[in-house]
Amino acid sequence: MKLIGDYHTHTIYSHGRNTIEENVVRAIEIGLKEIAICDHGPGHLGFGIKKKKITEMRDEVDRLNDKYPDIKILLGMECNILGRDGKIDIDDFTLPHLDIVLAGYHFGSMPDKLIRDSKIHLYNYLSKKNKYYYHKVKEMNTDAFVNAIKKYDIDLITHPGAKGPIFYEEVAQIAASRNTALEINNSHGHLTVEGIKKTMKYDINYYINSDAHHISDIGKFSKSLKRAKEAGLDLSKIVNLSQE
Repeated sequence: MKLIGDYHTHTIYSHGRNTIEENVVRAIEIGLKEIAICDHGPGHLGFGIKKKKITEMRDEVDRLNDKYPDIKILLGMECNILGRDGKIDIDDFTLPHLDIVLAGYHFGSMPDKLIRDSKIHLYNYLSKKNKYYYHKVKEMNTDAFVNAIKKYDIDLITHPGAKGPIFYEEVAQIAASRNTALEINNSHGHLTVEGIKKTMKYDINYYINSDAHHISDIGKFSKSLKRAKEAGLDLSKIVNLSQE
């Protein structure tokens, strides 16, 4: 089995260690056919991309596609889910520049409604120590994912469940209805085996991605593949995995 594309890699435009071209060169070296550059959306307070850089990134990706014809380079964004209503940090200026849209929940993202949505960050933190907050925030997180998928044309949900608990079945059901794939992230350990088992009840696709922040991690998928196999997932449902 071979990974043919890695659709979740970061660069110096957010908090990755390498340039777009360095990511591309590494992808070519390990035999990938496609790579997506998906830095964090501008709604992250710590390492979101600068919105004014989107055009610059688009021009660079177009130039590199001409320079390296043996690989397809996509410009994407890992958008931040900002609140329970599902708002993500994408707008009419950014969207036309992108080839692929990813979305996930991250600590450090700016709440959409300060008082209401700050609770998600607080409760996710407290949920690690208190069952009350665990169950409460599980509902909040699930609402945020479900509403985001309903509102936007999201290609891929990143590391679902990694930053806070969710009801996997509810997220998977709406994702299947909207043709939104779920990620089995090699870095974060999510989807977990349990998560894969619960989501694979639905007609849904998956991607195995590295979530690389350094070129040495691009194309790594062994941990994700191990979890998929352990869960009993039909590997043909993993879009970017060739079984040849």
